[in-house]
Amino acid sequence: MPPQPPSAASRDEPVIRDRGDACPGALRLHAADDGYLARVRIPGGMLDEGAARLLADAADRLGDGHIDLTSRGNAQLRGLGASCGGELQAVLVRAGLLPAPTHERVRNIVASPLTGLDRRGLPDVAPWVGELDRLLCASAPAAELSGRFLFALDDGRGDVTSLAADVNLAARDADRALLWTADPADAVLVATADAPRAARVAAEYFLDAVREAGTRAWRVCELPAEQALRSAELTARLAAAGIEARAVRDTAAPHGRAPEPGVVDGPDGPDGPHGTAALSVLAPLGRLTTAQWRRLAGLTGRFRLTPWRGIVVPGLPAGTAADALAVLADAGLITAPDSPWRSVTACTGRPGCAKSLADVRADAQAVVERATGPSPSSSSRGCPMPVHWSGCERRCGHPRGTAWVDVVATSAGYDLSAPGRTPRRGVQTSELPAALADARRTTSHDAAKK
Repeated sequence: MPPQPPSAASRDEPVIRDRGDACPGALRLHAADDGYLARVRIPGGMLDEGAARLLADAADRLGDGHIDLTSRGNAQLRGLGASCGGELQAVLVRAGLLPAPTHERVRNIVASPLTGLDRRGLPDVAPWVGELDRLLCASAPAAELSGRFLFALDDGRGDVTSLAADVNLAARDADRALLWTADPADAVLVATADAPRAARVAAEYFLDAVREAGTRAWRVCELPAEQALRSAELTARLAAAGIEARAVRDTAAPHGRAPEPGVVDGPDGPDGPHGTAALSVLAPLGRLTTAQWRRLAGLTGRFRLTPWRGIVVPGLPAGTAADALAVLADAGLITAPDSPWRSVTACTGRPGCAKSLADVRADAQAVVERATGPSPSSSSRGCPMPVHWSGCERRCGHPRGTAWVDVVATSAGYDLSAPGRTPRRGVQTSELPAALADARRTTSHDAAKK
């Protein structure tokens, strides 16, 4: 597997840091080479049209006219001026995206994007999102969570529980949910009605463990082994909070895939009494123009951002869904599961990031277009193994919960590595189409044999 970024210390060693968490937010802007960056937390990725249009207006007026999607279903504005903070804050307040300024960076909540929208018959966990967000914003201790701490609310399909979240909730059925932190084999079972409160208790347990350890851990995986969170202690804390729970040993976490691009039939199917459908699309390299963003917002007045830099639009009449998908394809969005752009991601790269050694987005685009043609929506029977382009060894924005082909810029070219393959060093841009095709084809073949 490609090298992992050094995001977590060994559990046998305390985390020692010489500074606080500098993760950007909507109020704490990050200075980049292309201006300031604001990261707007959107719990569950769920937005209505009014909030979406206000965000697009801010991107046009204050930023560079684009909205970037993050691997946690949040939105970023880039190219902001140094003095725009007050105006941006006012916009976010009007949009309802800043309910608690003291907690704005800790509202990292991902949820199964298709929950309640498809024919899987799984519990709808969308109501958990708003309730957990409200509970976090009302908790004084929760304000101490790092901007990197993540909650995953899964309806049982196992898509977001594959993202290595710090607190995981997975619906087992309509009445019960599993709750765990680092290890699903050390989970507790709680009533669905208590699930959001139980998640908050787990987060506050983590904060107590951090203080007891005398560490500056930002994630559950960074706690030293002796301070690891245990289901027995979590069960006791839940009982003290009036939440009935019991430990469940040796339970495997559900494991599923991200939504496929295309039309998603609604719960009762296209011929049912309601006859609704959803659309699932992806943004090439996770970046949307404000025109694309507004088009998405205007389809039904609401949409959901996904942790895979995608967008789900619910509530379309089934008879119009295919035509709406074609419109989004014409707008440059990824609408087909076999699009060559589907599994290509990249960090910001040059010119936005001072640490980057290459314009990785431009190089990634050139490689894809050289192989397939200029349309991001064109189809190709390419290998689904993700490819991530990084401008430096930090590998920002790399895929979570999966192996990937790793393309890292260096001063001598690109280093390329893939699962089961000997790494290649100093690969030049002109050589990358063939090198990537070979790596993806080989790793796909090896995976198929297994």
